[in-house]
Amino acid sequence: MGEGRLGATVGAVFVVASLAAFAAAGPLAAQQAQASQAQPSIMDNDEPDQAPPPAAKPARRSHKGTAAPAMQPDPDLDTNDQLAPSQIKQPMPAAVAVPSGSVTRSLASPASGSPKPAAHPIMHAATDTPPAPTAPPARATAPKPAPADAHVVVCAGIFSKDSSHLRLAMTYESKNIAFADVDASGGTKVPASVLYPNDPKRRLEVWWANPAARSQTYLIVINGQSTWTAPGGMKLGLTLAQLEKLNHKPFKVKGFDKSGVATVSDWDDGVLATLPGGCKSGLSLRADPKASAEAVGALSADQDFSSSDPAIRAVKPTVSEILIGY
Repeated sequence: MGEGRLGATVGAVFVVASLAAFAAAGPLAAQQAQASQAQPSIMDNDEPDQAPPPAAKPARRSHKGTAAPAMQPDPDLDTNDQLAPSQIKQPMPAAVAVPSGSVTRSLASPASGSPKPAAHPIMHAATDTPPAPTAPPARATAPKPAPADAHVVVCAGIFSKDSSHLRLAMTYESKNIAFADVDASGGTKVPASVLYPNDPKRRLEVWWANPAARSQTYLIVINGQSTWTAPGGMKLGLTLAQLEKLNHKPFKVKGFDKSGVATVSDWDDGVLATLPGGCKSGLSLRADPKASAEAVGALSADQDFSSSDPAIRAVKPTVSEILIGY
């Protein structure tokens, strides 16, 4: 009986103590429950060792009074890897001015289609090469002196109709030209420009239509011992047969005058009848000094003979003077 009461008494005391402990623990449990609801459980994260991300700071107001959107943290990144708002919103850098004098290439703007200059040229080492330097313009030079062996008359250039004493001097050098009186028909004299006056083999006369200005070619004379060649290949000393070859056919010759000179009267539409440049030719011939006076006298200056006529061929005439005129 005594043991039963003692057990009951102990049981009552245990119950009372339990109720007192529960009552004391009630507010603490409630606080813990509220804390568990306010903070996420570490069991909700895929990585149990990571600490929860810090709470986002309130967004700053812009100068216009409009609040910027708050940055949302990324739950999959560590706190150190999160971007700060200052890293996301940065002021745009000022535009860089294009250097003056730089080479630019136009780029079309997709929005407006207007050309947009690039600050530097677009170059590729493998394909682009810098432009080649521009060659300086050629300087005007005076006519070069003619070579020593260039003794050919053509109806152009320095021997054209509009030539002058000055052009001859610039081409052949002033030391090789003189302006002097030369023999003309009837024993008269005419002023003319003479190339190489002191060299019989290179001597050449040029008569002018305007002697006072020494301009406008009138006549070019090859005579004496001159080795100059006229248009068409004519030169002193050629025979009738050689002239026929140049003319591609026989031609007409007027007989010998009192001075023993015969002249070509007609080329009979041969090659020598029309010379390049619009000039005309005239030839004088002299019989061989060994020809008899009777044979030469029989070929009167009042008659025309064919260059192939045996009678005129018999006195063996050769070219003694060539005239090239305009």
